Amino acid sequence: MNTSIEQVKSVFEASFGRGASGVVRAPGRVNLIGEHTDYNDGFVLPIAIERQTMAAWSVSEGDTIRFRSAQAPGEEVAMDLSTEIKPGEPKWANYCLGVAAGLRSHGLVLTGCDVMFASDVPIGGGLSSSASLEVATAMALIAAAAQASPESRSRITSRELAIICQKAEHDFAGAPCGIMDQSIAILGQAGRALLLDCRNGETQQIPFDDPDLVLLVADTEVKHAINDGGYAARRDQCHAAAAKLNVSALRDVDRSRVEQAAVDGVLVGKELMRARHVVGEIERTCQGVEALAASDYPSFGMLMYGSHESLRDNYEVSCDELDAVVELACPLEGVFGARMTGGGFGGCAIVLARANRAEAVAEAVAAGFASRFGRRCPVFATRAAQGASVVE
Repeated sequence: MNTSIEQVKSVFEASFGRGASGVVRAPGRVNLIGEHTDYNDGFVLPIAIERQTMAAWSVSEGDTIRFRSAQAPGEEVAMDLSTEIKPGEPKWANYCLGVAAGLRSHGLVLTGCDVMFASDVPIGGGLSSSASLEVATAMALIAAAAQASPESRSRITSRELAIICQKAEHDFAGAPCGIMDQSIAILGQAGRALLLDCRNGETQQIPFDDPDLVLLVADTEVKHAINDGGYAARRDQCHAAAAKLNVSALRDVDRSRVEQAAVDGVLVGKELMRARHVVGEIERTCQGVEALAASDYPSFGMLMYGSHESLRDNYEVSCDELDAVVELACPLEGVFGARMTGGGFGGCAIVLARANRAEAVAEAVAAGFASRFGRRCPVFATRAAQGASVVE
C-alpha cells in the first residue's frame, strides 16, 4: 500500500468537512546494521524507507488540536491547549500528545488545528512506525503554528526535534527507545544511509544508491512492542554491565576488555551476553561503513549475518520467524546477506540482494516461509528514501 497526497487530503476533507491547508510526511526506517547500540552510545546505520506516515493539517478556530487517523477510523483525540497535556486513550495518540507537549516545552506556541494521519508503515513491524508518526506530528504542528503566527516560526534544529520526539516516546508511550529512529526519520537522504554517532549526534551520509542493489524487507507479521518490558530489561542489563566495567557506556570498551571481564568474573550471565553483542555490533557497524564505501557487498553481507547471529544468541531478541527468513535467504542466488532489523521479538528481517534477483528472492523467501508457518510473509523492496519533508 502506498499512501498518496491526494488520498490523505481526501480523507481529511471527508473527516473534518473542509480542505487541508498542507501535507507533511515522515518515513519509516530499516537499520542496515547496528542494532541495540544506540542506547549504548554506539553507532547505527539506518536508511529511511519508501513507506511513510503522511499528515494533512489545517488551522482551526479556538484552542483545540484534533488528531485523527485513517488507520483508526472513528477515533479522535481532542487536545485542549489551555490545559496541561497528559497521555490517555487511544494509545496511538499518546505519541502525538507527547510531541505536542515537547514542542510546547521547547517554546513553540501551538495553535488550534486539525490533523489527519495516513500511513503505510506496518505497525509493530520493527520499521519505526512510532517515530514516523511522531515526526509527522511535529512537522504538522510546526507548520500550523507558522501559518497562524508567522513571527513564531520554529527555530528547532534537527537534533532538538529528534530529542523532542524521543522524549515523547519515553514519557507518553512508556517506550525507552534510543535516538536512532527519530534521527533517520528527520535526517534521511535519498540514496544514502545515515551513520549516526549516538553519543554526540554527529552524522555522516554513506552512499547507498547502487542501482544493481536492492533491499528487501520481509515482514514476519509477528507483532512486537518495545514497551512490554523485554526491551527495557536489555537496556538495564547493558547499563549494569557498563557500570561493572567502570565506563559510562559499552561504547567505551572493546572485545578484549569484555572477554577479560568474563575471565575475571566481573561480567557473567545475561550481562556478559549483552555486552558481547553491543561491543561486537559497534565494531560490525564501523566495518560495514567501510564495506559500503568500497561497494564490497559480500563483506557487508557477512557482517549482516554476524549481526543476526549475535542478536539471536547473545541478545536473545530474535524469534523462529525472523530466523527462518535469514535461513531461507542465505543460500539463494544473488543474496549478499540478511538479518533481523529493529528491536526484535518479531517484526521484519532485511535481505540485501542484487536488483535483478529481487523478485525471485522475494518469492522464494515468501514461499519457504509459508511452508514452515502456513502463511506467506509480505516482502517489499525499498531503496534509501528522503527524510521528513513538507510535501504541500
